[in-house]
Amino acid sequence: MFLKKDFYNKSALIVARELLGCFLVRKINGKILRAMIVETEAYEGPDDSASHASRGRTPRNDVMFGEPGICYVYFTYGMHHMLNIVTGKKDYPAAVLIRAVEPFFEIENPPSFETSARQRKTNGPAKLTKVLQIDRSFNKAPVYVKKYGLWIENGEKIKKSEIVCAKRIGIDYAGKYKDKPWRFYIKNNNFVSRKV
Repeated sequence: MFLKKDFYNKSALIVARELLGCFLVRKINGKILRAMIVETEAYEGPDDSASHASRGRTPRNDVMFGEPGICYVYFTYGMHHMLNIVTGKKDYPAAVLIRAVEPFFEIENPPSFETSARQRKTNGPAKLTKVLQIDRSFNKAPVYVKKYGLWIENGEKIKKSEIVCAKRIGIDYAGKYKDKPWRFYIKNNNFVSRKV
C-alpha cells in the first residue's frame, strides 16, 4: 500500500530514516518496477547550509516550500537528475534525497542479474533516476498517488540497529553542516553508494 501524504508531514530527519525499506515504484509502459530505498539524505530547513533553501526562495527551489509528499527533481552538472521528496509543513523548506535503491526487477544492459552488476546501476542518486526514467517532468508530482506513474509504498520495517547514520556526500561547502550525520542507510546492504 502506498504511503499517505501525512507520512511526509514530519521532519526530514525522521522521514529519511522511515523511508528506508520502503519501495520506490515506477510504472513505465504498463510495467511496474519496484526498488527498495536503501539510502537517503535529509536536508532540514533554511538554516541547513547544504540545502538549496539556504539561499532563500527561488524559482528553482520553490517546490521545497510546497506541500509534503511531492517530488523535488532538479538537474545538476548538465546531465543528472536528483529525486527528493518534500517533507514537513508547507512553507518550511525541507526534503529527503533518495540516494540509492535496491532494484526488485531485472535491469537490462548488462543482462547479468548478479548483485555487482545491478548495484552499479542504482547505487547513487543520478544512477537510480536514469534506470527508473525520472526527470524534471516529475517535479511537483505527489508520490502518495499513482496518477503520475511514480509513488512510494510501505515496505520492510528496518530496525534502528540496522540503520547507519553518516555524513552527507558532496557538501564540503556547507560549513558546520557538512559534518551533520544526516545520511542514513541500511547496514550491510550492497546497493548503498558509500559506506563508512
